[in-house]
Amino acid sequence: MNRWYPIFLCLGWLHAGVGQAEFEPLRERMVRRQLRDRDIHNKEVLQAMGDVPRHLFVPEQYHSRAYEDRPLPIGEGQTISQPYMVAYMTQVIRPEPGDKVLEIGTGSGYQAAILAELVQEVYSIEIVESLGSQASDRLKSLGYTNVRIRVGDGYHGWPEEAPFDAIVVTAGAEEIPLPLIDQLADGGRLVIPVGPHSGVRELLLLTKKEGKVRTESLMSVRFVPFTREGG
Repeated sequence: MNRWYPIFLCLGWLHAGVGQAEFEPLRERMVRRQLRDRDIHNKEVLQAMGDVPRHLFVPEQYHSRAYEDRPLPIGEGQTISQPYMVAYMTQVIRPEPGDKVLEIGTGSGYQAAILAELVQEVYSIEIVESLGSQASDRLKSLGYTNVRIRVGDGYHGWPEEAPFDAIVVTAGAEEIPLPLIDQLADGGRLVIPVGPHSGVRELLLLTKKEGKVRTESLMSVRFVPFTREGG
């Protein structure tokens, strides 16, 4: 049965003091070396990556490694994506302040937090109930109130809240879920890693325009598998 957790308004000032001073230089270096010095050029995305305290989205034993450019375990066999990949996937959907965005794979809630800094509404689905509950509590404690989290099978999307201006899938799927394409608004963008159950996948960007979908291959990536109910 699907469950959802409401979180009510993004107030960035609430979490501004939470990312302890000792981590600020690490976060600044992450933005400079891992993002700006590569191909992340969207100023708003860079600002969001610099504002959100990534170490608070990983277990305490990984705090000191939170700003390295690598995925880290978050429990239940899942990981938080490397900062570069979070920034890159966010940049390619071209977020706008008035957008409504769907995320498949809440995980720790870090990608949802980055999106919440940039768009009006974020809807996020997590199939692992413990992760969904923890992410909801974490985001609420950091002052994010423009995010809703639902526990359930992300393959089906969130039809009652569609259409979405963008959809971000943070797990590797063997095929593109057709319900997600149906839930894209005209002009909407969907970014998703697609490929075999194990191994390298292709990060795809789909753009929907007047009922037609254009697909672009962006890069080869590795992601944890897209988990379905019953599987």
